[in-house]
Amino acid sequence: MTRHRQATPKPSSELRRDFRKAVNMTASQLRAWLVTPESKEVGFTYEGEHESVGHASGRKIIKMLTGGRFDEAHARKVIGYVHRHLAQRPAGDVSQTRWRYSLMNWGHDPLKRGRL
Repeated sequence: MTRHRQATPKPSSELRRDFRKAVNMTASQLRAWLVTPESKEVGFTYEGEHESVGHASGRKIIKMLTGGRFDEAHARKVIGYVHRHLAQRPAGDVSQTRWRYSLMNWGHDPLKRGRL
């Protein structure tokens, strides 16, 4: 039987830094994005829900960016999502793709310079 070591949680300051690297949109940019039709049309939605997981994540991220409680568990989800999806970048122009729109729901615009 193989035992797996659990990852040691990152200290809060390191986690916050990694979160800010992954989230390259400001709260106002993300807020404006989340009201667009493109934002609402992408992502996985659980049966019976009206909002995708990523869209709901974007609302949580706005709260975290504007001084709300820093949710460490959610920050880890955001960092993981952004890193996984950046590794799956499609070829060609991604400016109007579901891939980009989904990342933007999670606070990361891959066309924006800076961070990551």
